[in-house]
Amino acid sequence: MSFLDAREHGSKPGSGFVSAQQEAIDRRERLRRLALETIDLSKDPYFMRNHLGQYECRLCLTLHTNEGNYLAHTQGKRHQQNLAKRAAREAAEKPVQPAPQRRAAVKKTVKIGRPGYRVTKQFDAETRARSLLFQIEYPEIEEGTRPRHRMMSAYEQRKEPWDKKFQYLLFSADPYEVVSFKIPNLEVDRAPDRFFNHW
Repeated sequence: MSFLDAREHGSKPGSGFVSAQQEAIDRRERLRRLALETIDLSKDPYFMRNHLGQYECRLCLTLHTNEGNYLAHTQGKRHQQNLAKRAAREAAEKPVQPAPQRRAAVKKTVKIGRPGYRVTKQFDAETRARSLLFQIEYPEIEEGTRPRHRMMSAYEQRKEPWDKKFQYLLFSADPYEVVSFKIPNLEVDRAPDRFFNHW
């Protein structure tokens, strides 16, 4: 190695070998290249390049001149402590969710068609109230089971365009298909002597 080569590598004049300072710089550069090959900075949520061309750690609010410096910072004590604090705070703020309950197995039955039905419009002259009487025939349902019914708003169903003037009354009993009736969207009087069912 010539005298000029030694000067270029950071050695003291006349020493003939590479200084410890230059070795440290070379080692840091090798580690930076190795880290860049193994770590993808585009997936780091805290890595940001600002308008000045510097690199920022958004977690620690620190500035870095190059990617290697940022990678060294991410392995440092300050960054690791801030990561631990952030994880602890998020765990404390996260609401405790109840354990998911197992759903009952859906009973699969073969549908045998629509039930017979009759709808009668009624008018009470004394109270001047209108009513509807639904008679649904389920001759082949299982012994001891009761048909179910419910009201459905026009916005829940997906068969027809929404119309807020109407609502739907659904009746269901296995093994029959579900039947629904489109009725005016008026408030239903659920008083015991007015709203009743008999199966």
